[in-house]
Amino acid sequence: MTHANLLGPEPTHLPEHTAAQAALAAGTDPATVAAEHPYFSEAWASLAEKALDADDAVAAYAYARTGYHRGLDQLRRAGWKGFGPVPWAHRPNQGFLRALAALARAAGKIGENEEYDRCRQFLTDSDPAAAEATGLA
Repeated sequence: MTHANLLGPEPTHLPEHTAAQAALAAGTDPATVAAEHPYFSEAWASLAEKALDADDAVAAYAYARTGYHRGLDQLRRAGWKGFGPVPWAHRPNQGFLRALAALARAAGKIGENEEYDRCRQFLTDSDPAAAEATGLA
């Protein structure tokens, strides 16, 4: 006998995108992966993180916002209602969560403090482990 989660919604798990994930893992340029798989948040997150490392906050913001919105679309298709856990431990969720963290960082760098706070809180609400893994805990 199983028991339903009475405290809130079930965790949302994004679908696997094995071809896109394999391309990134093989070292394919994230820009190429994003162009071939524009729905793949992890490619956008990688581009955003590279832009942040290069101190290009505006490009990072644009890449991260794209990955964030692509991930939101997929979360909604997976049954997410705008709240509830998005577990970091589920590998396909990590691209969205990394894009969200990069969006927070880029927003902070360009002075969008409310956006920084909102994204950081969203990341923590999704899964505190995501905030920890991305350095925003």
